[in-house]
Order: sequence, then structure tokens, then C-alpha cells
Amino acid sequence: MPLTQQRKLEIMGDYQTHETDTGSADVQVAMLTDRISKLSAHLKINQKDFASRRGLMMMIGRRKRLLAYIQKGSVERYKALIARLGIRG
Repeated sequence: MPLTQQRKLEIMGDYQTHETDTGSADVQVAMLTDRISKLSAHLKINQKDFASRRGLMMMIGRRKRLLAYIQKGSVERYKALIARLGIRG
């Protein structure tokens, strides 16, 4: 379930650190969070879709590693990001 180009631009606009920022850790975490929420909704309906479940687990792992990277750099930035995204840290 890929993100549409318009949705990507909205996320980049909300989470970018400067005007040409397209791939910082904050933006990547926000995009992964959006994809994770959509895939979680899909898996509630399609409980036996194990291939998508594996993809979900891989995305969650990638997001966890990115959040650890952000936390190592700045705890305040990490706390602000997880509060803004509404995820537990």
C-alpha cells in the first residue's frame, strides 16, 4: 500500500526540518507511521494475510531503529516527534 505523491508531499511539509528536506529521519518516521497505520487497518480485515503482516513487522522495526537514532542525537526532538505522531516510545 504505497503512499500517494500528494500524501508524501503533505507529510514532508509537516515534518521537514528545512525547505529542501525530503529524507531526514523525522520525515522517514512520519511516512512509516502513516504506512503502518494503513497496513494495520488492512490486517484487521484480512487476518490471514501473513505476507503483509511480515511487511508490517519490518516497517515497525525500521521505524524503531530510526527513532533510536533520533533519540541518541536529541532526546527533546525524539519526545516531540513521538508526541506529535501519537505513538508510544
